[in-house]
Amino acid sequence: MSLTHRLAWPDDEAALSAVMTLAIEQLQAPFLSPEQVRASRAFMGIDRRLIADGTYFLVEAAGRIAGCGGWSRRATPYGGDHSAGRDDRLLDPGREAAKVRAMYTHPDHVRKGVGTLILSLCEAAARAEGFSALELSATMAGAPLYRRFGFVDVRPFQDHGVPLMLMRKAIQA
Repeated sequence: MSLTHRLAWPDDEAALSAVMTLAIEQLQAPFLSPEQVRASRAFMGIDRRLIADGTYFLVEAAGRIAGCGGWSRRATPYGGDHSAGRDDRLLDPGREAAKVRAMYTHPDHVRKGVGTLILSLCEAAARAEGFSALELSATMAGAPLYRRFGFVDVRPFQDHGVPLMLMRKAIQA
């Protein structure tokens, strides 16, 4: 099945949120306790700033959302609209890494190229704006994909008791 992509729009928010909920509940379960899956909702979810900035991609298969994800030129490292510690400061492409953000794959489309497509789109867009590195905060479910895409572990950390991994990748500017 072929994949198509486009930028997400505000009227996609309900469908995106539904995919995010499925991904959190089903794809995190093998890596997290039920309590940690519930706790992850405190910081995972939709970030309307990414959509407004035109940096959030939606991937479709047969006209249905197969996944979503994006990148940011802003300092907020991860999280949804409701997350604490947001920072809308614009990053300096010459000194700071662009952030890969809010990556979610519909459970029916795991390991079908959705995440790789989104990462490729993010890398190309960040490179076009002069960034020479990408950073992301990976869930344990997502970290293997990011490692295959060339990201390296920087340091583990937790949010609301949920284990995450800060990861980084140098890109050609």
